[in-house]
Amino acid sequence: MAAISRRALLKGGVAASTGLAIGWELPAGPRAGRAAGAVFSPSAWLRIDADGLVTIVNSQSELGQGTLTSMAMIIADELDADWSRVRVEQSGADPALGNPNFGGQQLTAGSQSIRGLLPTWRRAGAAAREMLVTAAAKELGVPAGELRTDKGVVYHDGSGRRLTYGELADKAAGLPVPQNPTLKTPDRWTLIGKGVPRLDTPDKVTGRAIYGIDVTVPGMRIASIARCPVFGGTVAGFDATRARAVPGVVQVVQISSGVAVVADSYWSARRGRDALTVRWTEGPNAKLDSAAIHRAYQDAARQPGLVARRDGDAAAALARGKPLEAVYEVPFMAHATMEPQNCTAHVRPDACEVWAPTQNQTGAEREAMRLTGLPRDKVRIHTTFVGGGFGRRGEIDYVTDAVETSKAVGAPVKVIWSREDDIQHDFYRPSTYNVLRAALGPDGRPTAWSHRLVGPGLFVVRGRPAGQVDPTAVEGAANHPYEVPNVLVEWSHKDLGVPVGFWRSVGASQNAFIVESFVDELAHAAGKDPFEYRRALLGPSPRHKAVLELAAARAGWGTPLPRGRHRGIAVAFSYGSYAAEVAEITLYGNGTMKIHRVVCAIDCGLPVNPDQIKAQMEGGIVWGLTSLLGEITLKDGRVQQSNFHDYPMLRIDGMPVIEVHIVPSQEAPGGVGEPGVPPIAPAVCNAIFAAMGKRVRRLPLRSEELSRD
Repeated sequence: MAAISRRALLKGGVAASTGLAIGWELPAGPRAGRAAGAVFSPSAWLRIDADGLVTIVNSQSELGQGTLTSMAMIIADELDADWSRVRVEQSGADPALGNPNFGGQQLTAGSQSIRGLLPTWRRAGAAAREMLVTAAAKELGVPAGELRTDKGVVYHDGSGRRLTYGELADKAAGLPVPQNPTLKTPDRWTLIGKGVPRLDTPDKVTGRAIYGIDVTVPGMRIASIARCPVFGGTVAGFDATRARAVPGVVQVVQISSGVAVVADSYWSARRGRDALTVRWTEGPNAKLDSAAIHRAYQDAARQPGLVARRDGDAAAALARGKPLEAVYEVPFMAHATMEPQNCTAHVRPDACEVWAPTQNQTGAEREAMRLTGLPRDKVRIHTTFVGGGFGRRGEIDYVTDAVETSKAVGAPVKVIWSREDDIQHDFYRPSTYNVLRAALGPDGRPTAWSHRLVGPGLFVVRGRPAGQVDPTAVEGAANHPYEVPNVLVEWSHKDLGVPVGFWRSVGASQNAFIVESFVDELAHAAGKDPFEYRRALLGPSPRHKAVLELAAARAGWGTPLPRGRHRGIAVAFSYGSYAAEVAEITLYGNGTMKIHRVVCAIDCGLPVNPDQIKAQMEGGIVWGLTSLLGEITLKDGRVQQSNFHDYPMLRIDGMPVIEVHIVPSQEAPGGVGEPGVPPIAPAVCNAIFAAMGKRVRRLPLRSEELSRD
């Protein structure tokens, strides 16, 4: 295994200009194969040198989710490469490496890396293998059908002859690229489906890994930016006299997001920023507060919304009886990535380089082009390791900061956000207000289900025309899997000026909490066991039912627990995967809680690397548990939280034992980065109800509401 060098990271990866056409098609002819020296480069995804070293290009951002390893496994398996002779190089922005599921954009989001690129990666490896076999057949003078490949070698068993991939590289480079290579059957896979150790672990453990915050380039300055405390506010004027007097401060410049203090160290930049005098035009959001948002949502919920789903006639069915009704609320949530936002840029008259821990190479490149006026071939994006993304680094505001500041001062600049900057200037998970009503038949099964949801739509705030249902707002709500003859799901867009963005598992993160908590309410009203009730309502949904049953069985659902312990259960579909989780808790009389154990079952289709899947489920559960703890609130247009003392994270002493069970499958791959999140909040809150008979309908959890006093 070869470590990723600092040079490779800072240089931005492979410089091959020829590559795989976006989607299914591989470029034909010698254009794709010829490269300097004896290097075989049949696509933008890989190359093989004369020594037989296989370099695979990672087009996706490594956020900790393991894509760097899994994509290499897929290509190397189809190539029949020697895994010990494989290294991975991180790409910058390259249109040839786009994800077809994002319209060809190079974007790591939505649990779409393997889902979108698996066919392309497999075909890239298989095409290279076929070309090597064709070259060997010509070299050995035998039919290609008599040859086999294994660990970087082409064998002719009949004569005992062999040729390594390195020996064949130059010959293969001149061959046309097959457009429909034969893929290996699953029984021949040697890497896919195996628990292969991650390639990035050694560099991360030893500290050799380069994150955005680690980037250093010659002549680099550090900048800290004073931003308006009110969303949408602008600079009315500033006095930098005291800031310029701080030792180490070299320049103070106004940019679109505020005033940048540029210095020779972060400490000097921060001290200079603190010494600034800035007058702000706070704008229309200066009086915005959480209470006003709550009232606006309540008012909107009294009116019908856009119909996201309509089955039968829910209104008529509800009118025939006495429906159960509940109101659920979730707050704005910050991403709070462990590596705060940062970016380094060097703008010159004829070129622009950007070093960024980004999920969005295409967006970063386009923004740099827009700000500098330079064409694509003069802009270079270097992708570093990312210290937590969760959707936050799909935005490009930190790239804007760095490019504008570097352009203004005429030198390379690294912009570093403080933790306070990050929490108070995020793109937050939307808060929502939800009114649910249901009617039960004589057998306890729901005959009607109504869900009226109010909150901002992520696509609408980004320019999608109003009057259409935003799928990000209703995912996990409009597509709930339960058999109910009459269903009405409505959504009202309500944007009051708080920036909102994609937060790990997006709409499913809050809607699973709402739907699965309300299903638990129906089970209790019907006098049914929550697990059995769900299983009966899932009907012809075998994958939903399979994960539900597996999680319940492995958790020992229905078996006695130690005194004071209680269980809750939930199941959810998101990002092409099915997940169920059982949480086991103890609730203490003083309003504190211990989560002892979480059992997770996941059906994500084809499991490329089971070890990474388990790690992602564990990480998703931790993320979801953290969502029970904090909230973003506003007063006078200002975010009231600023750091981890008032926006808490799950601590080590709150970490439960987690068991992850993977359903074997050959179905198309689903996501794994996000599906672990949605079921955990309702599983815990349903366990709280089992413990004390009180429903949690508003997050975050509050100790006074959990107290038995």
